[in-house]
Amino acid sequence: MKDRILSVDIFRGMTIVLMILVNTPGTWRAVYGPLKHAQWHGYTPTDLVFPFFLFIVGTSIVFAYKNKKATAATYKKITVRALKLIGLGLFLGAFTLNFPFIKDFADIRFPGVLQRIGVVFFFASILFLNLNWKSLIGVAIVLLVGYWLLMGYVPVNGVESTFERAPNNLANYIDVQVFGTHNYKEDYDPEGLLSTLPSIVSSLLGIFTGLILTSKQEKKAIILFGLGGAFLIIGYLWDFVFPINKALWTSSFVMVTAGWANLILALIYYLTDVKKIQFGTIFRYAGANAIVLYFLSSFISKLLGMIKMGETSLHGWLFETIYVHDFMSLQMSSLLYGLTVVAFYCLLAYVLYQKKIFIKV
Repeated sequence: MKDRILSVDIFRGMTIVLMILVNTPGTWRAVYGPLKHAQWHGYTPTDLVFPFFLFIVGTSIVFAYKNKKATAATYKKITVRALKLIGLGLFLGAFTLNFPFIKDFADIRFPGVLQRIGVVFFFASILFLNLNWKSLIGVAIVLLVGYWLLMGYVPVNGVESTFERAPNNLANYIDVQVFGTHNYKEDYDPEGLLSTLPSIVSSLLGIFTGLILTSKQEKKAIILFGLGGAFLIIGYLWDFVFPINKALWTSSFVMVTAGWANLILALIYYLTDVKKIQFGTIFRYAGANAIVLYFLSSFISKLLGMIKMGETSLHGWLFETIYVHDFMSLQMSSLLYGLTVVAFYCLLAYVLYQKKIFIKV
């Protein structure tokens, strides 16, 4: 597209590269410190990665559908893409090497990253097509405040609700009732059903940013910096009564992560689109095939973990043979393995881009 904004592509590519790095350490027993998730409340840089991607999904929706009408053809296109994303996620959760290559039904996890991306993309796109920006703000407020009230004030089996990992955590309770054993863990799922509601707002806030970037406003970078700062303030104030928490995707978490996303995107926009400074080209390549790279990295990583090499997996054998040394900490070895994986997919992204291969999911 001739009006494509370079900073958006770079931001998307940076996010997908970080997603791959976070998801493919050499060993989960020794993850490099900054690449760890928060234990429960609070957040680390790693906890910003997934909400950043949902945020940029919203921004991209503006570019894809700003000139589209709410027709049956448009709805069909949105629905098909959402179902593809959900289907790919379910495939990752169900695949196994043993014939018929599908896990036992009881062992399949239904929620997941790609599933959440598909659901969020679907609802955010439909809302964008049918509502103006003022109405979208109203929807965002209702979802965030409503989620807070549900999580904080609806009792679970007659017991006062909690934001901790416990049976009377409403989000976990609903996931257990709906999905049964098909969850990430017995006491929580980071891509659970109820927490999908505020995750839609992560994408809606990205839509507002997309509207700013495509508007005729001057000093867009300053506006985005201000918006990011405002979101951070709201998020940190909300944290006092609804703790910042990725696993629950709390309303405060939505605001804080959208705040950081706006600040970082504003900086990239100022440098690349305003000052015309050339950098981050490799991230632009990765952003052009973001979902494909994420799916391949997840699938191949899963394969390497399933293929046996003696008493360990092919993944374990590669890690122990190539990366583990006495002169290096296990955490550093784990990081180097992840960086190698990232380098491979960046190279793949470069080749696909040069050959003009853009695989749309």
